[in-house]
Amino acid sequence: MDHISRRNLLIGGAVAAIGATGLHANRSNNSPDNSGPPELLMQRARAAFDRHRAQFTHDDRIGVVDYAAHSGDARFFVIDRATGRSRAFLVSHGRGSDPSHSGYVQRFSNRPGSLASSAGTYLTARRYEGTHGASRRLQGLDPQNSNAEARAIVIHPAWYVGEDIVRQQGRVGRSEGCFAFAPTEIETILDQLGAGRMIYVDKV
Repeated sequence: MDHISRRNLLIGGAVAAIGATGLHANRSNNSPDNSGPPELLMQRARAAFDRHRAQFTHDDRIGVVDYAAHSGDARFFVIDRATGRSRAFLVSHGRGSDPSHSGYVQRFSNRPGSLASSAGTYLTARRYEGTHGASRRLQGLDPQNSNAEARAIVIHPAWYVGEDIVRQQGRVGRSEGCFAFAPTEIETILDQLGAGRMIYVDKV
């Protein structure tokens, strides 16, 4: 969880919102979105799916995370592979990936204790009830995210992610490397990306 306190968040919200006006207009978008991730990112995601195909028990939907985008933008895409249509959601990145809290991922890390996000291919695993509520475990399938389970990198809800947070501070909060979503959207994510599916993460 980000170290920004709720009190400071509210005090600084008005200033941050003014600074962010017009800069990051593509916020959470729960309607189908034909634009989707950048094509180069999709090419890498398709290659990752083919490379790890044997690991996936479901091929109907995949998740693709565009970590080149600002955290105030909806950059986690759930993609229907049959139609190509996508839905975009706000998602956090790790504070170790963005020490200055700029809203942009500066680096990836697979190192335990780095508090950073890891690029690569993930396999969605079982759902569980954790400290943050309804969550889903993930397995890293590539060398650059092989420590995902050991680092407890999961999908979970967080109060510091949501359109209201973006309006207040111009960006969402940072996790410790997990994919944190707005509490109002977590059930959709957990349902659409149930166990046995792929999530691909990169920045291009």
